[in-house]
Amino acid sequence: MILSEAWQGRKYAVYGLARSGLATVSALVRSGCEVACWDDNEEARGRANPFAKRVDFVAEGLAGYDSLVVSPGVPINTHVIAEKAREAGCEIIGDVELFARARGDLPRHVVVGITGTNGKSTTTALIDHILREAKVPSVAAGNIGEPILSLDPLPEGGAYVLELSSYQIDLTQGLDCEVAVLLNITPDHLDRYDGEFDKYVASKERLFAMQGGDSVAVDMREIDVPAGSEDWSPSLAGPHNAQNAAAAIIACSALGLTRDEIEKGLASFKGLAHRMERVAEKDGVAFVNDSKATNVDSVAPALAAFERIHWIAGGQAKSGDLSALGPHMGNIVRAYLVGDAQDLFAKALDGKVDFVKTGTIEQAVKEAAAAARPGDTVLLSPACASFDQFKDFEARGEAFRAAVEAL
Repeated sequence: MILSEAWQGRKYAVYGLARSGLATVSALVRSGCEVACWDDNEEARGRANPFAKRVDFVAEGLAGYDSLVVSPGVPINTHVIAEKAREAGCEIIGDVELFARARGDLPRHVVVGITGTNGKSTTTALIDHILREAKVPSVAAGNIGEPILSLDPLPEGGAYVLELSSYQIDLTQGLDCEVAVLLNITPDHLDRYDGEFDKYVASKERLFAMQGGDSVAVDMREIDVPAGSEDWSPSLAGPHNAQNAAAAIIACSALGLTRDEIEKGLASFKGLAHRMERVAEKDGVAFVNDSKATNVDSVAPALAAFERIHWIAGGQAKSGDLSALGPHMGNIVRAYLVGDAQDLFAKALDGKVDFVKTGTIEQAVKEAAAAARPGDTVLLSPACASFDQFKDFEARGEAFRAAVEAL
């Protein structure tokens, strides 16, 4: 666990006791800090370090606390806890900011920060993999893997590779990444930014603003990626992965890795579950799990990656506008619509793509497999959140895998 003397001398309130919140409470307590915590879920409160007080901050306020550490999932633009903090003059931060303040107590290291609307997890995992293959002590954390404060400090020369959502950046003021990567920005999560895209963009770009003068900023919006670059790694199908691979190459080069080291890492990368994951091939038909594609813009490159696609889409819609998929609709043999969005998507696809409403992923897989011919791809790439039928996109991807295995 990461501990720090730099945190001492302040009184902390930790609100939200999921994985990162529980790790934050333990790290602060073990560092000798005065800590109180709260979660509306009684079971979650019971899992927190017993040496932290339980205080209902919404009911009792935050007077006397120096720092409110909140989970990135707490919508600080609308949640009452943010108003309580402002009334008490209490700063609002997240666990990544605590990590930033602890860096001086850790062995010499570098931080690579990756943000963007799409591709963060793949790029983060790829950079971490290349570094590990080159024998650099490395760990992927932040919005991927384990909570950053739960990790043991890396040895001298290590690299913390952090996937950072806009929510996490909003709660961070002092993270100076030696290498910061911004992949892309398309409209997403605008409910957290009062419906204003410019505010969302500004949140992402703050990753660069926090950097010092000697740091490297990689803005992939300004870099042309050559066609075919996704072929650098066998697990990175589709043109969108060319950008991810290029970002990883630039970041690792900035950290001093050689071309040979980078190429070896690219070649051995296995990809991530639920992100263009090839789960099976049956009778010449490929079944690809892209459950992580929770918005329309993340689906477009997936549709561009294959020529004859039986597309499984739907769930809890973020938008009914599928116009971004227009250039790739010619690759769709048929769409199989599921979940709450099936009527909305049916209206958007009417007259453009052959479709059928199947309701569930299990039924969609059965019908797609029956219709597919050798060389086709059955692709789960939902363009929706999963919460209408599943607890998260991982559970949705596992349901797809199970349905394929049951064929």
